[in-house]
Amino acid sequence: MLSWTGQEERRRRHVLITYFKSAYKNAGIHHKMVLLITVLMLVNFAVVAVILKYVFHIYDNQMYKKTSEVLNISSIGIENELKDVEKVTFKVITDEQLQRYLLQLEKETSPYVKMVLRKKITNRLIAFAGSETYVYSMMVIDKEGQVMSAGNREGIPQELRSTLTELADEYDGSHAWYAAGHSSLLAARQFKSFTDSNFTLNGLGTLAIRVRIDRIVADRVQTSGRDGQLMITDGRRMIYPETPLLSESDIQAELGRKQPYGIATYTGGTFFAAQIKSSYTGWTYLHITPFDDMFRSITIIKEIVSAIFVIMLLIALALGTRLSGSITQPIVQLIQNMRKIEKGDLDRLEEEALGAVPLSTQDEVGLLHRTYKKMIRRIRELINENVAKQLLLRETELKALQAQINPHFLYNTLESVNWLAKANKQDRISEMVEALAFLLRSTVSFEEQLIPLQKELDIVRSYVTIQKTRFDERLDFHLDVPEELMDAQIPKLTLQPLVENAIHYALEPRIEPCRITIVVRESEGALFLRVEDDGPGMTSDFLEKLRSGQITTRGRGIGLANIQERINLTFGTPWGIELHSESGAGTLIHVCIPYVKGDQGRVQGATG
Repeated sequence: MLSWTGQEERRRRHVLITYFKSAYKNAGIHHKMVLLITVLMLVNFAVVAVILKYVFHIYDNQMYKKTSEVLNISSIGIENELKDVEKVTFKVITDEQLQRYLLQLEKETSPYVKMVLRKKITNRLIAFAGSETYVYSMMVIDKEGQVMSAGNREGIPQELRSTLTELADEYDGSHAWYAAGHSSLLAARQFKSFTDSNFTLNGLGTLAIRVRIDRIVADRVQTSGRDGQLMITDGRRMIYPETPLLSESDIQAELGRKQPYGIATYTGGTFFAAQIKSSYTGWTYLHITPFDDMFRSITIIKEIVSAIFVIMLLIALALGTRLSGSITQPIVQLIQNMRKIEKGDLDRLEEEALGAVPLSTQDEVGLLHRTYKKMIRRIRELINENVAKQLLLRETELKALQAQINPHFLYNTLESVNWLAKANKQDRISEMVEALAFLLRSTVSFEEQLIPLQKELDIVRSYVTIQKTRFDERLDFHLDVPEELMDAQIPKLTLQPLVENAIHYALEPRIEPCRITIVVRESEGALFLRVEDDGPGMTSDFLEKLRSGQITTRGRGIGLANIQERINLTFGTPWGIELHSESGAGTLIHVCIPYVKGDQGRVQGATG
């Protein structure tokens, strides 16, 4: 179980995370955009920094290895030259003439003869020394301690002569190297007698060759002084160079380091040091490079990358702030205008709608402002239209109240006429009067938007009864309506105006009888009503005017456009009427509406 301290820490961390999430969620677009740009730039810089660090790490390792390889190649080149010097020493001590001269010199007692022999030895040494590039001087020390030299005639101190003689005796004919300090490298070897039959291997003298180690290093080392310094030491003395970069104590510290290469800080600063120990001479080759000089370019690159990132971050923040401001400032202006709309203050909003954005702006913000301006203009139009409709509605209600007296008076008058017709046994007149009264009552009442098909057909029958009194047998009217569709709900005065149109345009212009038929069918939830006649038909121009509502029926003035509009308002745009007519072939009108039964129609009429 977690301790109380651990639970408290988790709770605090959860509260802190929740706080930052809430703060970010509730922050404005401007602050979110600036934060997003900053985070993206920081993440980008972190990725670049990691990649650069990895690349520099690889570069450092490659440089370390390359330096070690160069040092190894340089040491091999130097030692190859030293081996050549060793071959020269062997060639000199095995020379028959020198062997003979030294044997004679050992046995001779005459000073003059000794002088002549020493002269011959010197000349022979000159022949050897002149052909060697890296031999500074070549000397022979005889048994009496006399020195015969060729090349540079720099003398050898007495103490050094004794040291070289002892070293040669110690190696007993083998090659020996001696570091005298101050870049002075000497090769020593003892002459052993093996001439003719005297194969005694007795010591005849000592050969000492001063080697030009500086020339060897200059020719074989692949780095310049600017890249660092090569140092050669035998662990006690400095063989090369005369003036090293490190002090003696620092060199001893470097020799004690176990790694073959690495970075170390000494008295003179921080250095990259690589070392290799020779298996031939036992010397240690050190290559020392000032760290700052070696990695100056990398340091400059790191500084440039950091400076570029800071500049890019500042530029990105400036551009992001400007961009977010260009987006949020117009939105803030819109919010302020919308708050004025909430308070009902529509004055000058249309003029202020584009105040925060130029009219020429074609981006989403400009489109939003222009749409907002259109919305304000439309709101004003709707308000004005609504006011006009309210005024018109009140005026219509007033006129309706004033006109209520006339229908009641007309109904009472028709009832009186009907009573007189029945009293005088005028049945036809009574029938027409009753039909007219029913037609008037049905058409004047506007309480119901949808009525049963049966009631609409009653209105049609009453209208046809009145028209038969006029046209008699010329009007041939038929109904083809299934009984199960009689309760279907249709808009009031849908069929009667169509029948009235058929009588007016098909029956009146001709003397012959005219057949008018109403057919009603139902299919897949749709109710199809068809009014057709066999009249003279209509021309295409007249038909177009009738469809557009430019020509209406006589009497109540309800045209096809009016019926189409009422169907669309009641059921929607997919429903309506279609008119087909040809000159001399009659007219056919299709009405298509949803099949709505009685209960559904009453509910819809009540809600409407």
